[in-house]
Amino acid sequence: MVAVAEPPVVDASPVTRWGRLLAFLRRHRIFAVAVGLAALLRIITMLGFGPAMWFNDSYDYISVALRPRPHPIRPDGYGFWLLILRPLHSLALVAFTQHLMGIAAGVLIYALLTKKFGIPGWGATLAAAPILFDAYQIQLEQLVMSDAMFILLVVGVITLVLWHRTMPWRVGAVVGVLLALTALTRSIGLPILALVVVYLLIKRTGWKPIVAMIIACALPVGAYMGWFKAVNGQFAMTNSDGVILYMRTSLFADCHEMNLDKRKELELVLLCINTPRDKREPSAQAYLWWDNENQLHVFGSGMKFTPEINANASTFAKKAILSQPGDYLAAVAKDFFRAFRWDRPQFPDYKTYMLYEFRNSFTRELPKWSSYHSTTDKDAEAYENGPAATRVVAPWSDIMIGYQKVVRLPGLVLGLLLLVGLYGVAVRWRQLGGAVLLPWLGGVGLVLAPAATAEFDYRYLLPAAPLACMAAAITIAGLRERRRPGATDPSEPQPADPRPSEPRPADPRPSDPQAVDQQHHDQRPAGSRPAELQHRDQRPGSEAAEATEVTQATETADAAERP
Repeated sequence: MVAVAEPPVVDASPVTRWGRLLAFLRRHRIFAVAVGLAALLRIITMLGFGPAMWFNDSYDYISVALRPRPHPIRPDGYGFWLLILRPLHSLALVAFTQHLMGIAAGVLIYALLTKKFGIPGWGATLAAAPILFDAYQIQLEQLVMSDAMFILLVVGVITLVLWHRTMPWRVGAVVGVLLALTALTRSIGLPILALVVVYLLIKRTGWKPIVAMIIACALPVGAYMGWFKAVNGQFAMTNSDGVILYMRTSLFADCHEMNLDKRKELELVLLCINTPRDKREPSAQAYLWWDNENQLHVFGSGMKFTPEINANASTFAKKAILSQPGDYLAAVAKDFFRAFRWDRPQFPDYKTYMLYEFRNSFTRELPKWSSYHSTTDKDAEAYENGPAATRVVAPWSDIMIGYQKVVRLPGLVLGLLLLVGLYGVAVRWRQLGGAVLLPWLGGVGLVLAPAATAEFDYRYLLPAAPLACMAAAITIAGLRERRRPGATDPSEPQPADPRPSEPRPADPRPSDPQAVDQQHHDQRPAGSRPAELQHRDQRPGSEAAEATEVTQATETADAAERP
């Protein structure tokens, strides 16, 4: 009878688990330190500016969480998130979840670059640094705003698509759901679906994941649009896209060049801005949000975002663009390149500019604007179940105010990152850009879309930064690999082979003399091996030592069974 050695028992004790965790942290110690510092900065922010900070749009989201309805100006995805957290009555918890979203986006970037593209830990950490350490990113997460959720969803979509070289239809369905959530968080997220579909077609992924993705995205978006129609009478996501496009054209639209018929197109003539173009306000937002400047107030108070006004404003804007294409392109180019300045000039106005600064004093007292069946201050206090204005607490607030003066991603650096990504797309022209194409197009699109449809705003740049970093990191990693003789370009993530690898048979005719010596060395009897190698294999805990113990135990059992 032969005694069979039992397999070693896996120790699942807490000590072993902590050991594995420590080993993992040692392998990724640079990124672990970065995450720790990023978390510390966010804790300081929450201590210095509690329970949260406010932006002009924040009160609409709070109103939706208190009285759910399809909002006419912006989708309700973030409002639903506030609705889920509403029973806890804690704006500090809302800010905490958004800080977690920012860190999670950085973790996704690091994991993608290290696991799928073989980028060293320090390089992947550098690519994730803007989203982890940019002071304006941290301040945006402290605001009651949808941007932190939007950034995480966009990074999640790009990561999931690039992670799978061959995408099963189930993964395509998950990507579709994430794209639906992205579009319901900010309507600008819906065009990302088109980018992903084009990328998957270029990569010849197959029709099943693409169809699954489109269906999974269309179902929740279509359901929301049906709800919107039932309440607002229009099958759409908002009643604001035409009005915002009208705002985009307000700085150059000239009704004399548009050739409007005053009798047949009276509803459009009423939208004409009679102020000479050279004397209009520097910001297009003046002609939508500031009632003393815009023409939309002629239709009555609270009538800006009705289906009729939205349709008329859209028609007016399209006529202006077709009649003055050069002026439109000049306006878009001006706002697009405004994003890549080194400095941060005041725009679009002083108050909006200051709302992105830790040192602003506007949200220390909540405004008493009219809201849906209430006022903005009462809504905020009802959600918090107490005082909701921002409380500035020193010295934590002073730390972050000083930090924001020093640590930020300048627009010029963002532009350089996009140029690096563009180079990565160009050198892979045979593969139509390779894996660099998707994050690069996403980054450029997130900068260009506001310039083309609305107007430049500093917070619109933050979602583009992580995608630009991903594209640049993949490009640089590819360049490094290309310089190595016989190396392959890592810009395409390699699929994991689920089948266990089989050992290759040894070549009986090694051409390298050193290989011959090594082969003869490995075939020596155990007793003829050098003493230092035998000593190495006898060390406690080594695989060779464990194998020797098992062999000895088996031989002993065999001897005991012999007659």
